[in-house]
Amino acid sequence: MPDLPRPQLEDAFAGTSLFEAKTWQLSPRAWPLTQAQVTELEEIGLACLHFHQALENLYLRTKAGKNLLRNRELKAPWVPEYLDRGKPEGLIEHASDARLRGRVPSVLRPDLLLTADGFAMTELDSVPGGIGLTAFLNRLYESQGDVLGAGDGMLLAFYRSLAALAPQRPNPVIAIVVSEESATYRPEMNWIAEQLQRRGHRVFCLGVEDLFPLGSTLCFDIEGNPEKIDVLYRFFELHDLPNLSTGDFIFEAWNAGEVEVTPPMRPFQEEKMGAALFHHHLLTDYWREAMPGRSFKRLRKLFPKSWVMDPAPLPPGAILDGPPAGGRSLANWAQLAEASKKERELIIKISGFHESAWGARSVIYGADCSREEWKDGLDIALADAPRNLHVLQDYHKPRRMAHPLYPALPADEPEVATERMGRLRLCPYYFTDGERVELAGALATFCPPDKKIIHGMQDAALLPCRIVQ
Repeated sequence: MPDLPRPQLEDAFAGTSLFEAKTWQLSPRAWPLTQAQVTELEEIGLACLHFHQALENLYLRTKAGKNLLRNRELKAPWVPEYLDRGKPEGLIEHASDARLRGRVPSVLRPDLLLTADGFAMTELDSVPGGIGLTAFLNRLYESQGDVLGAGDGMLLAFYRSLAALAPQRPNPVIAIVVSEESATYRPEMNWIAEQLQRRGHRVFCLGVEDLFPLGSTLCFDIEGNPEKIDVLYRFFELHDLPNLSTGDFIFEAWNAGEVEVTPPMRPFQEEKMGAALFHHHLLTDYWREAMPGRSFKRLRKLFPKSWVMDPAPLPPGAILDGPPAGGRSLANWAQLAEASKKERELIIKISGFHESAWGARSVIYGADCSREEWKDGLDIALADAPRNLHVLQDYHKPRRMAHPLYPALPADEPEVATERMGRLRLCPYYFTDGERVELAGALATFCPPDKKIIHGMQDAALLPCRIVQ
């Protein structure tokens, strides 16, 4: 397997606008995955699709007051109350529209940590960045052989998942629409559109301000002429809708049947509390019935134990389904402030529909902060509950691993890679038409071992993945 020399990597990154103002550590090799790990990733992708299908069914049936089980009664009206909390009425109504039945996000990307016990899924992203970055890296490292999504594999899988939404159009007009809040990802979305255009596909990267209505259709301008959009890939968060000058036009065109939108504008599909609902003791029988057995067992192992931090008062003598604090069961979430450092192997994060719900910006790791910081995080989470629920999750520590990295400049031998220790987050990208799931690439984020929360950062290496014996 030929190592990629440092000058080749630097020239490749310097030769594209995809990586403006972005830096990370360089490695001569793609991240190695065994065939067994790739097979497991494929099974995880199918389990993610089954989870989305079961979550939709859970939301719609509980919202309609219907029973959840075949042979005994189980109703859970608190589920839609949790998932709809803080959302505008119009968006809640849209999420239940019968025309969206069965619609799931076209791109699914779980965040997987490689721990001593295997993979742990910290969350499942429906509006993920990194598609263009990973596709670029797949091309760059493809000379090493067996790279997942090598060549244009990932780009074409992305295109197929979008084009499937307009089967009546042989070459649909697809608009990747990026909001101002998500502008840091616009270079890679531009790159995706340019690469697909070179293959003859009508894919365009637009700003929200580029959209305009023409009758009941949604259009943008090409050389002074209006072009109707068939499929809109939404690269903006739903909480950002009130800030979008053309948001109403998107809804109007969708209501008229003139445009398909993915990910669907269904906020319940983007809440991190999905993992907590999956682990909720009152819903275990529902998930077991609603999902294929293999996928149910897979997710029971993958999802860390999680809880919704609902501060609603309990009756006297009742205790929470939650972790202990000070060796005792909780009667309310505020008592977690008394947890020892060992008991604080926990993560607090906002569930969704908020500007801090992505990029690890709301994450608090209890064992890595002072008791005062932990209490402050608890207070914020509980005070915010009437508008935005937070999730508490067991922390699964990634195991230490080795991978060759080039030294950061300046260095005595900047072009000599050495084995370095670190911890890994793996983000596989799955593309789906709602029935089939295709694993078409994975981004490995290799961080220094002292980093507790793994995400893209200057100290990390960002790598594609290849299959090894």
